Amino acid sequence: MQKLQAVSIQQVGTAGWHDYDHWLVLVLMFLLVGGLVMVASSSIALADRLHDNPLHYFQRQAIAAVLGLGLAFVIVRVPVALWQKLGVPLLALAIILLTLVLVPGVGREVNGSVRWIKLGPINFQASELAKLCIISYVAAYLAPLAETRHLSFRMFMPPLAVMTLLSGLLLLEPDYGTVVVIFLTTVGVLFLAGIPAGRFFLWLPVMVSALVALAVIPSYRLARLKAFIDPWQDPFNSGYQLIQSLIAFGRGEWFGVGLGSSVQKLFYLTQAHTDFIFAIAAEELGLLFSLLLASAFLFFIWRAFTIAAYAHQLRNYFAAYMAYGIGLLIGIQAFIHMGVNVGLLPTKGLTLPLFSYGANSIVVSCMLVAILLRIDLENRYPRGIRINRRGDGLAPA
Repeated sequence: MQKLQAVSIQQVGTAGWHDYDHWLVLVLMFLLVGGLVMVASSSIALADRLHDNPLHYFQRQAIAAVLGLGLAFVIVRVPVALWQKLGVPLLALAIILLTLVLVPGVGREVNGSVRWIKLGPINFQASELAKLCIISYVAAYLAPLAETRHLSFRMFMPPLAVMTLLSGLLLLEPDYGTVVVIFLTTVGVLFLAGIPAGRFFLWLPVMVSALVALAVIPSYRLARLKAFIDPWQDPFNSGYQLIQSLIAFGRGEWFGVGLGSSVQKLFYLTQAHTDFIFAIAAEELGLLFSLLLASAFLFFIWRAFTIAAYAHQLRNYFAAYMAYGIGLLIGIQAFIHMGVNVGLLPTKGLTLPLFSYGANSIVVSCMLVAILLRIDLENRYPRGIRINRRGDGLAPA
């Protein structure tokens, strides 16, 4: 092992697939393949009506998954240190893209929100890439502070200011769901980085109050909150989505009604292939599959935090904060999606990472998993590895 660690880290990128975390790869493939199956099932009626092709959304999702895996194959070979150098440029890119979305004629409006930039046949969603950019920036900013003995609250102000700026741009789209995800992820990473607890818990209620105020000031968001409290007060308007979602869970029982046999996807539950795919999966495959799907995300979070903790022990602080951010981002978004579907949280349009329909979400999520796999590899071979001449794995120097 001592000889193994004496080799240059720049050679890590040529490792074989079996040198990466097998369980993490299996979770990735389970979510991607399971998501493709459920997108095909949940969208077949809608795709046939709108596009005269029952597999329209499945085909687009499959292309996105292949593209995401292709990018992951490239990114997993990129040294983690490069992402640290790109922290500020990526932040600048996110701000530029989120600003361009708001420019008339550039941003494309869908369902009342301007979140996409039209690039020929492709709709590019800037907010998805912004998630990766903010994690990279926050981790790069915090890494040099990791060994500072006397951390002050003032040291953590730049990431908070950046988060506020990005949140403001996102609210103009509007995209409140992404604001919540970015806010909770950033705050979580700051807390794990050692922000002074006293000041942190004094400041946190102020920010939470601001988020709550933003949630209730617009009339449509207030209606969603009222529907969340008692959806049966207005079952055919504000409470409609939640009621139909709960019906889907009720019909699924333990083992589901069978793949492809959902009734709720037949125009009862709107956005069945995106915001409410978890409910359709529960209806068709039952509570047991729902628990398995939730367990997959719990395992991902645990694995990300384990990788982050090990990187912290190795004093690779950027990698640690990056891994914490990735685990928090995907975990929080998955929790919100599932919480909305089961009525635990107010209705909010967020996809289930790596599972719901959405090309931008799939591609960026694959990129995040690839970065996490790379961090794990560099944790286990902190001074690099060498590939043997047969090219079939690692070998000592």
